[in-house]
Amino acid sequence: MKRMLMIAVALVSVVGAVAGWEPLARADDDDWRDLHDQVQAGRLVSLPSVLDWLEARYEGTVLETELERDDGRAIYEIEMLGPQGQMVEFEFDASNGELLGIEGVNIEGMRR
Repeated sequence: MKRMLMIAVALVSVVGAVAGWEPLARADDDDWRDLHDQVQAGRLVSLPSVLDWLEARYEGTVLETELERDDGRAIYEIEMLGPQGQMVEFEFDASNGELLGIEGVNIEGMRR
């Protein structure tokens, strides 16, 4: 149940970011549909699959997720709180799920 709540909260953050991609503001229902369509079409990796990858390799609690555009590239930014109180941000290429980078303190203390 905790995992499903974490994914639901994360998806709300991601959908908010996707809304900024459109030239015209659209209703929230359309934002959800747009994100779903992009994942279904294979243009974006699903957020749950990225979170599963992260959970299998790092210990911590997801605090925030964002889907942003950086020079035309879709990027998932995931902020985690580690078991020793460390804050770490992971960046993934949203089009293929590749880990692009990790920033933070005591990252090794979060490895499983």
